[in-house]
Amino acid sequence: MNFLLSDDQQAFLDAIRPVLNDRCDSQQVHKIFDGDDPYDTALWSHLVAMGIPAIMIDKAHGGLGLQLLDLAIIAELLGEFAAPVPFFGNAIGALAIQLAGSAEQRANWLPLLATGERLATIAFGEGKGRWLPGEWEVPGGNSISGTKVLVPNAAEADLIIVGTRDGLALVERGAGYKTARTDSADRTRRLDIVTFDGTASEMMPGDGATIDRLIDATATLLAADAFGGATRCLERTVDYAKVREQYGQPIGAFQGLKHQLANMALEIEPSRGLYWFAAHAWDDLPDKARHAAAQAKAHCTDVYLQATRDMVEAHGGIGFTWEHDAHIYMKRAMFDWTWLGQPSLHRLRAADLAGW
Repeated sequence: MNFLLSDDQQAFLDAIRPVLNDRCDSQQVHKIFDGDDPYDTALWSHLVAMGIPAIMIDKAHGGLGLQLLDLAIIAELLGEFAAPVPFFGNAIGALAIQLAGSAEQRANWLPLLATGERLATIAFGEGKGRWLPGEWEVPGGNSISGTKVLVPNAAEADLIIVGTRDGLALVERGAGYKTARTDSADRTRRLDIVTFDGTASEMMPGDGATIDRLIDATATLLAADAFGGATRCLERTVDYAKVREQYGQPIGAFQGLKHQLANMALEIEPSRGLYWFAAHAWDDLPDKARHAAAQAKAHCTDVYLQATRDMVEAHGGIGFTWEHDAHIYMKRAMFDWTWLGQPSLHRLRAADLAGW
């Protein structure tokens, strides 16, 4: 059995990587991170032109009709570059309509999302650790009232998919809601508090099982982003250890740092299989998908956060500076670790799903 990516998947990655190398270098990421722009519009336009938003939208609505694994490896690559684009919220928003939307909702929105003419996002969190469907308290219906927190790019989105206690609701821009930008740590993915007050909405017909699949896909994409970021942290740290000299030799020659770098590699690389299997299970092994997604989200985001700590330590004083990239990856790791629930929550879910 071949456990590698297909030729088409590898070719897709090989086409996107040069774009990120050219348009998402460290200087550009810092520019967006430190500036007022909500995301890199030029980079997002290039990714849209390459078909990124269309990956999981069906061909009948102008998409590519691919699978979650295809989307997840793109999430890994964007995580590797800490790309400041609205990929995450838009990808899950489009998938929500694909999975849970009515025929009319799919016809109205999916073609526009596939071409990048419209931007979607998702509103799940309600504060106090409430992320999952059974915890949502905002009531659904033709109008909704309540507050959602940590909503990616809500101020820029043309529609928001809102998790309510009665299912998923679709809310269009201009329907009467307020957004307040959160000055969050991860400024590569801007977040908002969204307040709904009698806001017009359309309920989506997807049932509880469909919403669970959406949650699993979200967890898998966060795990993929985390793996990509952790991989870059390891690469950057190894490169630094080869050129930074102390006592007349590269610091990578010191046994203590050798062990630290080896431990980083041993923690990071095996976690690739967790998110690959979670995406594969979502696509082809539905009875294993929920457990795999919970495991991937918990472990990969934990590994990423630790990798950023190791990166800072190995870089010494320069690793603590604002000008270095280390803090950007650490803050991005904090997003992946927190969004949709902390690792402890998903380990508990994995235990429950395994029948412990």
